[in-house]
Amino acid sequence: MPATVVVGGFYGDEGKGKILSYLSLADDVDIGVRGGVGPNAGHTVVFKGKEFKLRQIPSAFVNERSLLLIGPGVLINPEVFFNEIKITGAENRIYMDKNCGIIERRHIEMDSSDLHLKGTVGTTGTGTGPANAERVLRKLKIARDVPELQKYIEDVPKIVNEAVDSGKKVLIEGTQGTFLSLWHTDYYPFCTSKDTTASAICSDVGLGPKKIDDILVIFKSYVTRVGGGPLENEYSEEEARRLGMLEVATVTGRKRRSAPFNFKLAKRAVMLNSATQVAITKLDVLFPGASGARRYEDLPREARDFIDMVENELKVPVTLVGTGKDVMDVVDMRKEKL
Repeated sequence: MPATVVVGGFYGDEGKGKILSYLSLADDVDIGVRGGVGPNAGHTVVFKGKEFKLRQIPSAFVNERSLLLIGPGVLINPEVFFNEIKITGAENRIYMDKNCGIIERRHIEMDSSDLHLKGTVGTTGTGTGPANAERVLRKLKIARDVPELQKYIEDVPKIVNEAVDSGKKVLIEGTQGTFLSLWHTDYYPFCTSKDTTASAICSDVGLGPKKIDDILVIFKSYVTRVGGGPLENEYSEEEARRLGMLEVATVTGRKRRSAPFNFKLAKRAVMLNSATQVAITKLDVLFPGASGARRYEDLPREARDFIDMVENELKVPVTLVGTGKDVMDVVDMRKEKL
């Protein structure tokens, strides 16, 4: 802090919602600002026994003191946006930039009916690809053009920069994962419609790289991805079920494909994002004895050995370890090392 960027290290689904919501509370952030593509990325937050699946509003909503912002690089689906205001109760503290692009019904129809996007690539069908294509052509409607959004419009880059300059704590929320980037995947066209690395997320919210203090890259203790494209050492569905790794995607409801932790990809993600720290989530799936642990000493030996191996291989400290679904099921290594 004061400015921390959080991004996914694999193909999305790394548990960013959990870590972001934990940080918003543990570090008592002043601002949570979302970058990324748009409502094609879902972040799941389990807080006080209730599950929230968020596609627009920042995961920092759990901290009632935090101002919530959506950067100009993010696409907005007004229907999704207004629904999330209702379920989070964030009505009086959520704002978007005037330059956020708007997804209309026709974009969703285009996405869902395009044989290449839906059939070959396996997109989420949320309209983000067609909307971003129109944005590049300078034809897309933006937030300033939508009357019902006017009360939610602010100058997001100005607010974020002034907050950082005054020493306030800003948590910048990336979406999806490093290797779904349009630029940095080895498996084009099996990717999303823009870059998803830390540099792009900063650009999405209008914050220059010299103002970033920390870049936290999140890795799940195993790899998952949704949609088409290769997945190295992929488990069969039966193996994934037996290992407790068979998951369902937040946005599409499709089954996630799974594979073991990939150190080669993790090292590249650290390089591409200039990671200063790493978080590991779902350690309890890989090591059931770690379930619900909130202190390092409560982790089983094999779980600690795995954390040590990640640190030794990636040359970056593991600062946060997720051990369960609840926001607070986290071993905060920053506190452990004080």
